[in-house]
Amino acid sequence: MVQLGAQLGVELSRIPSSRALVSLDGDLGAGKTTLCRGVLQAFGHTGAVKSPTYTLVESYQLGDALLHHFDLYRLGDPEELEFIGIRDYLHQGNYCLIEWPNRGAGILPVPDLEVMISVTKNGRDVSITAATDVGDSLLLALDNQVAHKK
Repeated sequence: MVQLGAQLGVELSRIPSSRALVSLDGDLGAGKTTLCRGVLQAFGHTGAVKSPTYTLVESYQLGDALLHHFDLYRLGDPEELEFIGIRDYLHQGNYCLIEWPNRGAGILPVPDLEVMISVTKNGRDVSITAATDVGDSLLLALDNQVAHKK
């Protein structure tokens, strides 16, 4: 999961002029925060990465990049996102990784990429779909990375 996150982080870092929102779905313990750790490491973060389960968001200023890691698991109502100023986090040029995005339904915009992680008896199964032009570009770049590593 860290390696996949790092690959995603590399591709995200190549679109600095664009806002990018990535939703991360999966059961508890599926590896969503671990994937976020890989993304942050690709942007140069060297410290610990914890799930913002109680704070809802952890923000990281990494050079010119501002990356927000959300965990909406404990969100009681999507309207609570308005109280934390969700629109301010979604500005152009910000990167947002959102765990449990379904908890923000109706408030969150369509994500550029949707990552679904399932736990299997042999590890993890990951499905990534694009929902925007930015997402299409990211998905194509990720596919090219995987093709070159085979």
